[in-house]
Amino acid sequence: MLAVAYRRRWAGQNTSPVPRPGATGKQAVALRVSADNAAFVGCSFLGAQDTLYDHSGRHYYKECYIQGSVDFIFGNALSLYEDCHVHAIALDYGALTAQNRQSMLEDTGFSFVNCRVTGSGALYLGRAWGTFSRVVFAYTYMDDIIIPKGWYNWGDPNRELTVFYGQYKCTGPGATYAGRVAWSHELTDDEARPFVSLNFIDGNEWIML
Repeated sequence: MLAVAYRRRWAGQNTSPVPRPGATGKQAVALRVSADNAAFVGCSFLGAQDTLYDHSGRHYYKECYIQGSVDFIFGNALSLYEDCHVHAIALDYGALTAQNRQSMLEDTGFSFVNCRVTGSGALYLGRAWGTFSRVVFAYTYMDDIIIPKGWYNWGDPNRELTVFYGQYKCTGPGATYAGRVAWSHELTDDEARPFVSLNFIDGNEWIML
């Protein structure tokens, strides 16, 4: 069952069976979020490929559990994931994110702060679905499932010049920055600051938890 959130104060329940892992080429979308100012606290999103379609708008995910295999957090929203557990069920290889920012003028991207990445398979932190894809992981624990290169250019070397992928003070065996692709960033304090608070999604203006 696919649930779709188009406006605020949306609530739903996914009652479909848990899909088999690693079903490459077959979507298993649990939720599509196209609303602006949408917040999810303590929710679970279970799928395989393309679990959470973080389509558009400003979103906040707090203490959520997100399960998938390939591109299982994808879309072009501006989203902050805080204290979330991201769990891969890939049988072979997978990718955590596929962010679809298409222009430098778009204020979109995904930021993961104080999260945990665990599971199975060999996992990219992200694939460059969008030419200007933007994803940051900060203060996040990464299990040893992370592919050392960390990021994939979607088969287009030109995207290496335009994407923005970064890490900041991450921990765990999968967080070692030494093997990362040269076009990713190990962020300084100043570079990380815009990504690690509610200000990233203008949250102080609309989040009331």
